[in-house]
Amino acid sequence: MQKLIVFNSVTLDGYFTGPNGDLSWAHAKPDPEWDKFVAGNAKGGGTLLFGRVTYDMMVAFWPTPNAAKAFPDVAKGMNEAQKVVFSRTLDNSPWKNTRIVKDGMVAEVRKMKTAPGKGLTILGSGKIVSQLAGESLIDEYQLVVTPVALGNGRTMFDGMKNKLGLKRTSAREFGNGNTFLTYIPAS
Repeated sequence: MQKLIVFNSVTLDGYFTGPNGDLSWAHAKPDPEWDKFVAGNAKGGGTLLFGRVTYDMMVAFWPTPNAAKAFPDVAKGMNEAQKVVFSRTLDNSPWKNTRIVKDGMVAEVRKMKTAPGKGLTILGSGKIVSQLAGESLIDEYQLVVTPVALGNGRTMFDGMKNKLGLKRTSAREFGNGNTFLTYIPAS
């Protein structure tokens, strides 16, 4: 069975996007240890899951020459990975290795988890995170806490109906101020 992981950056006050979807706060200060960590994560080899908004942001950057120049390892990993976009409005994708699922997201994720593979990772996509967390389908939450407070924005759990108990399994600090935390469901 494949494990479903969420990997997201959040602010100290718990937002994963700022007002109007702003993500400028998430750009980490230069740090060789952080850069090595990010490049290593990009080599995971699993399937990436996106909602439409996150997909649009990712496809606008990762398959470009600028991405390949600025972040060669991450760009290679993002572009070579299998990708699934959950969207009722997207009809096709120019990004290689991308499949679009229009309906039945929960059933599709259940099916994907039982299929052979190297794991599933949700990047961004708060609406998907909150829905799948509510269905107890997420096995691990990997959060990068960035040392900034926004005062408002959106959490990746907006709209969740029930409390989600979590247990921290690891923590790692970086010189740029980021802290990488890993949680699993408590029950």
